[in-house]
Amino acid sequence: MNFDWLKRYMPRSLYARAALILLLPIVVLQLVVTVLFMQRHFEDVTLQMTDTVAREIRLVLSENTGQAAETLLISVTPASPEHVHSEDQRVWYDFTGRVMSRHLKRIVNQVASVNLLKDKRVQVIAMQGDTWVVLEFERRRISASNPHQLFVNMAFFGMIFTVIAMIYLRNQLRPIKRLANAAEAFGRGHVMPYTPSGAIEVRAAGTAFVDMRARIERQIETRTLMLSGVSHDLRTPLTRMRLSLSMLEDDERAELEHDVNEMQQMIDAFLDFAKGAQGSPAERVPVQTWIVQVVEDAQRAGRNVTLVETEGTGDVMLREGAMRRALDNLIGNAVRYGSRAEVSLTLTEKSLRLRVEDDGPGIPESRRADAQRPFTRLDPARNQDNGGGVGLGLAIATDIARAHGGVLRLGTSDRLGGLRADIVIAR
Repeated sequence: MNFDWLKRYMPRSLYARAALILLLPIVVLQLVVTVLFMQRHFEDVTLQMTDTVAREIRLVLSENTGQAAETLLISVTPASPEHVHSEDQRVWYDFTGRVMSRHLKRIVNQVASVNLLKDKRVQVIAMQGDTWVVLEFERRRISASNPHQLFVNMAFFGMIFTVIAMIYLRNQLRPIKRLANAAEAFGRGHVMPYTPSGAIEVRAAGTAFVDMRARIERQIETRTLMLSGVSHDLRTPLTRMRLSLSMLEDDERAELEHDVNEMQQMIDAFLDFAKGAQGSPAERVPVQTWIVQVVEDAQRAGRNVTLVETEGTGDVMLREGAMRRALDNLIGNAVRYGSRAEVSLTLTEKSLRLRVEDDGPGIPESRRADAQRPFTRLDPARNQDNGGGVGLGLAIATDIARAHGGVLRLGTSDRLGGLRADIVIAR
């Protein structure tokens, strides 16, 4: 049997699901006990007590001396017309009264109606000979007293034990939430202090996470040091080559200088890719002021880029240097493959979106996933004669976006017709 439809009604959080597992059996158990107790105890006891009172009522109605009524503590008074024509009267929650009235009428034919509204008293309107009389006696003689006490006690102690269980459950789930928060923070590029705690299974998962985080950090550090060392070692021979080229004639060194500059750009790209989002910790950045500075710096570097729109105000947790590097790569790609670039920013309560658009040839939809992989060069889509590169620009931006818990999305610019690159980060 397929129960997929039930998933839509299940709570999403672990705490809510655990609370449901805890509360549902308690509520069902109390309902079952209540129904069984009502049917098997109160109803049966009420019927037995009603049988006893019915025999006493028959005895009182069968004799006219009043001695039986006095002995049985039943008062007998003449009934007024309103008594004779009245119907059964009781409050809506008087379940035993309903059973008692129905059973009393069935075994005593003279009874016309029963009034249960008087405080702890019962009035029975019945025919005695040729006259109507009102028989009055205490309620406790015909039904169990205070039947609601059982339900009150069940509800009260059920609530107490539920609160105790919820407190214990919250303490058990707190280490899981701490582990989830630490994992989420690490996915965003933040290292949150975390010590495994809780049950054995949760401690094992926490220890495995700490070990995994340490291994990832060591791998990132090793990669960064390795590429940084290679880049540093390559800069020395490049500097000697530049010195040697400066001694050549202008017409002889032009092409060689172009090759050296391209090698320098490659080294810088490798180093940027190695750094990724590492470096300074995340801090609150006023993104409106920050993006103006980034665009102005790009303009001073000779790039044809314009800030066209900023929407929303506020601060966002960013690794400022890494995000500047990602945006600078997107702007560099845009002006390299197109004639101009436009930058916009949209900040909402839930997300930050940085958009860079150009008027170049764009990237076909089928190749956009490949374009975000390292060392991928899409010759048909992006003109390599415009400066080329080593295929790390979009990979660096993608890596930095993921380190912030976001994503890099590529599309077609509605405004300029070229590539549209969006960095979207959840707040």
